[in-house]
Amino acid sequence: MTNAPNSGPGPLADRTALVTGAGRGIGRACALALAAAGAHVHVVDLDAAGARSTAEAVGGTPHTADLADPAALEALPERIDVLVNNAGLQHVAPLHAFPPERFARIQQVMVTAPFLLMRRALPHMYAQQWGRVVNISSVHGLRASAFKSAYVAAKHGLEGLSKVLAVEAAPHGVTSNCVSPGYVRTPLVEGQLQDQAAAHGLPAEEVLTEVLLARSPVKRLIEPEEVAAAVLWLCGPGARHVTGTSLALDGGWTAT
Repeated sequence: MTNAPNSGPGPLADRTALVTGAGRGIGRACALALAAAGAHVHVVDLDAAGARSTAEAVGGTPHTADLADPAALEALPERIDVLVNNAGLQHVAPLHAFPPERFARIQQVMVTAPFLLMRRALPHMYAQQWGRVVNISSVHGLRASAFKSAYVAAKHGLEGLSKVLAVEAAPHGVTSNCVSPGYVRTPLVEGQLQDQAAAHGLPAEEVLTEVLLARSPVKRLIEPEEVAAAVLWLCGPGARHVTGTSLALDGGWTAT
């Protein structure tokens, strides 16, 4: 499916967006949704082929960048109206054996990079009295799971950072929110299903409902397009007074 930016009237016509980790999964779905709403999308990913593929699909601009490198961020555009901080990575290990360098990289990509990108984008947003920052958090920004110390710490940090920006940016017409999904149907999660199915000797569907979604009343994976729809709504006219919040797309996980 190809979506050309500004191909017709839309809530984000003539706006410019930047989405990190947009080569696949949630980031790609967000880029597609924002482009369909009229935005020109800067597609940022560590994988050059993924960035090019998504950019071609949305008529956007690809950028290859390692978000753990502050110098790489300096090469990204500053004059953006919508910033979607989506890029992330995972490492699973008990805290006492967690590699410190891996912990540090996860914080750099998932907390420091969003901070630096916000810092670069805000002068333009403030000058025009309009901007939207959406941070793709996680149910793990609201709850903890064992063996995910770096990821949980980073998502909690991102939630706090998003709230601070919401308070500071409100007088300037800029909103800042988190979208916090549970398990989303991405290549990473589907790989986990196959690995755990092999390890437990169970069908993948049983692993899904009894392991990954054990704490979720709704026993299905979230589709990336559902997350993108929430992101788009937060950028639209109906969400002008929504800021400093975390929108949980978790199938009821945080209600239990």
